[in-house]
Amino acid sequence: MGNEGLILEKGEGVATITLNKPDKLNAISLEMTKDLLTVLEDISRDRAIRAWVLTGAGRGFCSGADLSEPLRLVEPENKRSSSIWLANMNAAVMLMHRMDKPSIAAVNGIAVGAGLSLALACDIRIASDAARFGTIFVKRGFMPDAGCTYFMPRLVGSGHAAELLFAGDIIESAEAERIGLVNRVMPAAELLGAAKELATRIAKGPPIPIKFIKKGIYRALDSALESQLEFETTAAILCRSTEDYNEGMQAFMEKREPIFKGI
Repeated sequence: MGNEGLILEKGEGVATITLNKPDKLNAISLEMTKDLLTVLEDISRDRAIRAWVLTGAGRGFCSGADLSEPLRLVEPENKRSSSIWLANMNAAVMLMHRMDKPSIAAVNGIAVGAGLSLALACDIRIASDAARFGTIFVKRGFMPDAGCTYFMPRLVGSGHAAELLFAGDIIESAEAERIGLVNRVMPAAELLGAAKELATRIAKGPPIPIKFIKKGIYRALDSALESQLEFETTAAILCRSTEDYNEGMQAFMEKREPIFKGI
């Protein structure tokens, strides 16, 4: 499945979304926000897909909003386009965050502005040694958007987040790894293969516990310990009632790899 700005590929339980405007460092146009929502909804509904990867074509991951379009300008005729762009991006980020299926950002190059926000909204971030990161909103007189101020402090802490957001500096991949913005950094030639390999390993796992694990991770950020213990107990009881639980236990006894079916 493909269109002007996005490519969607599926195989072995894994979907890969490639932002596909390499001549603009995959800057996000209004049309791309609509296509991104469509593709994410497709992945969310597809029971064969258990994990997915987001990356960019060419030398960039995503350079943010496509400023060749009148999205951020203040003239009255442009306000509606800007509102639609923001609404679509917000809906995409919410879907990414709420989707049961784990996501991996394979950050192959520059990730700034809303492009960084998309990477932050993924569950895992693996970066190329050529990747660079920055919020840059403040340097254009903008407020960070697409969830940037939500995800950033949760990943790197309020101090690092404040410095990055207030100053708008662009940092290298090594610094991003040091402060916890990305999980790890690797050579550019190995990046996409590593991201897909991890996604495939996740996709072979039991979907029901993975769904609860993802929910539990983010729920814990705003929950008290007692509430989180209750959630874990309820989820554990539900998982023990599945066929995948029986398969996992049987595979352990038989010293073989389990085959999980999501039931």
